[in-house]
Order: sequence, then structure tokens, then C-alpha cells
Amino acid sequence: MKNSYVSRLAIFCAILIATAMSSGTASAAGEVNLYSERQPFLMAPLLDAFSKETGIKVNMVYIKKGMLERLKAEGMNSPADMVLTADIGNLNNLVTAGLMQPTRSDKLSANIPANLRHPDGLWYGLTTRARIIYAHKDRVKPGEVTRYEDLAAPHMKGRVCTRSGKHVYNVSLLASIIDAKGEAKATEWAKGVKANLARKPQGNDRAQVKAVFQGECDVAIGNTYYMGKMQTNEKKPEQKQWAAAVNLIFPNQSDRGAHVNVSGAAVTKSAKNKDNAIRLVEFLTSDAAQKIYAEGNFEYPVKKGVALHPLVASWGTFKSDKAMLSNVAAQRKLATRIMDRVRFDN
Repeated sequence: MKNSYVSRLAIFCAILIATAMSSGTASAAGEVNLYSERQPFLMAPLLDAFSKETGIKVNMVYIKKGMLERLKAEGMNSPADMVLTADIGNLNNLVTAGLMQPTRSDKLSANIPANLRHPDGLWYGLTTRARIIYAHKDRVKPGEVTRYEDLAAPHMKGRVCTRSGKHVYNVSLLASIIDAKGEAKATEWAKGVKANLARKPQGNDRAQVKAVFQGECDVAIGNTYYMGKMQTNEKKPEQKQWAAAVNLIFPNQSDRGAHVNVSGAAVTKSAKNKDNAIRLVEFLTSDAAQKIYAEGNFEYPVKKGVALHPLVASWGTFKSDKAMLSNVAAQRKLATRIMDRVRFDN
């Protein structure tokens, strides 16, 4: 009698466990939880299309700042399966903190160039933008500025504007110079640019173009997509005037190419829906998604052959730096120290 009871109890427990696992699997198969630095209006069309195609529900939380701190606090209890970030620096910080896990996908390897993804699959670039030079159409003569190195040359004294040297965009640019030319040359460059500044670093990238328009400086450092944002700004039409006053210069076309950064994706170590997270990243590298994702912010698709936004195409083709972004990201701490060392923002 006792053995019969134990047997029935064991069967009952087994059924409960199987039911719980089945329920969990069904839930996992139907959703993916996303923490995104990319704004909801940019992501909504893509996530809706993904859900329509796959039946997988995307639960997105927009986190403008503090993603690293939030994921650290949540630890392995974090509901996030994957993240989208707006910069290689932010991706690298998450990886360095041990919050991401490696993933493998033949689709991602085929769609994303090797230099725009982590060699161990810890992150994947989804769009690129170039760090370029905005030059006044009249006050900057052809050939005066063609390389990042020219920004530190004597003839540019008092003619350069930029945002903080410790902003992630400028840190990544300096890190690319360290990767290409070494610490000594990069330090020399940072000193030279600081010496050539027309004013103390301040504002965002668009503020630098405004300063060029107003005559405070002749050249500015900025990301490509800000040109598109200014050229199409109906709410603040004065920005169209700023954009019309400058030429876009893609630096270092005769050697290593222009530094590019990425928006990117990574799968969290705490992911409960890892397979669905990988499917979402793969979807974001499809032809249709790449076009929508890049056009939403005037960026460049990572997948070869995807058509550019007409406005972006009008800026012309350029040679990009093919350095491994994982190697560039590894130099960011040194780049920050160099900016402190030369007192760039003071």
C-alpha cells in the first residue's frame, strides 16, 4: 500500500514538473525582453514587423541613461534578454562588466562584417555612422583639412570646435587613433587639437555646426547622422541654415579611412529567452529591417547591398576604417586618460 502511494506521488510530481516546464517553454517561445537606448519611435516599426513575422512578442523598455547600472543591480534576476545601444563604448562597458554572453549565428556572421562584431559574439553592430569633419563652405579652402591629423596642424589654430573630449564619441575617435598610431602619436594629436580650439569644448555635435555657421570656428567634429537631422528639421528650421553652411569631409580617405562607430545589440548573461533574442538580432540584419533601422536615424546599414536613405546617399561614398572595433573599444580607457592628461576640456 505504501509503495503504491509513493508510486502515485512520484507520478503526480513528475506531471507537475513536466507541466511547469512546458508552461515555461511556451512562455519563452513567445516573447523577448529588450532594454533599448534607441528611442521607441525608431524601434516600433521594426519590432512590430518582427512580431508579425515570427509571432514573438517584444517587451521593450527604453533606457536613455543608466543601462549599465540597472543591469548590474538586477544581476542574474534581470528580465532583459538583450540590449540595443547607441555606441560601441556602451557595448564595451557592458561586456567588460561581464553582463553579456557570447552567441553564434551563421546569419549574423554572413550579414555583419567581421570588424563590426565582437570576435567572440559578445556584441553585433547593426548600423554605422562616421565621425567626420564639418567645414565651412567659404572659410575652409579645398585641401586644407582632409585628415583627422589636420585638426592638430598649426594652420588650424583657433579654428576648431568640438564637444567634450570625454564624450563617448570623441573617446572612441581617439581610441581609433591609438589603435592606428599608438599612444604617443594619439597624445600628440589630442594636445594639438586642444591647442587649436576656438572655444572650450561644449554642447552637442549640432551645437558645433551652429558655431561654424555663426563664425566662432571654421571646422567641427561630428557624426554624419546629425547632418540629416539638421537638413530635415521642420521644428527648428534654423538648423537647415547651419547644415547649408558646411561641407561634409570624410577624413583619411588616402590612408586608413574615416572612423566609424556602431549602434549595436548584445544578448544578456541573464537571458531567459536567448534563442528569441538571437532571432531578433538576426531579423535586424535582414535587408528590409536594415533599411528601416538605418533610415530612421540617417545611418548606414552594416549589411552590404542595402539601399541608403536618399539624403545619406547624397553625401557621397567614402572609405571607412576597417580596424576591428573590438580593438578600438579596448583602447577607450587609455583614450580617456589621455584626454585627462592633456586637460582637453579645461
